[in-house]
Amino acid sequence: METLAFPGTQVEKVLYTGKTHTTGGRDGAAKSSDGNLNVKLTTPGKGDGTNPEQLFAAGWSACFIGAMNIAANKMRIQLPADTAIDAEVDLGTASGGFLIQARLTISLPRLDPEVAQQLIEAAHATCPYSKATRGNINVTINLV
Repeated sequence: METLAFPGTQVEKVLYTGKTHTTGGRDGAAKSSDGNLNVKLTTPGKGDGTNPEQLFAAGWSACFIGAMNIAANKMRIQLPADTAIDAEVDLGTASGGFLIQARLTISLPRLDPEVAQQLIEAAHATCPYSKATRGNINVTINLV
């Protein structure tokens, strides 16, 4: 077996490793090693399974809320219990290849808009999904 390496920022300490086994690509299935994730995969708009874009949107939005919570703790404020993110990940093409782009629409009810913007900026600077996509895909973040 040949190993391909694509260097990036080096992780100094691994906190958790998510492990999945996927078969069949977009028309297959994915299951986590602990059994907590077990999903049927389908091409977008076809069948009754989920797809990589939905999974990416769910993962990024959950991680982003966690990053906002860390920022709120540092700012000594409480993140609203009804904080929510509507995440959209588009699959598209350009120059003959497939690409994704994303939009995060963030609701921080009852927070001053200036404070909310500070939380969003701090989260976008620290969220691992934001770091992984920065400079690689188009991302729009809206505060509603």
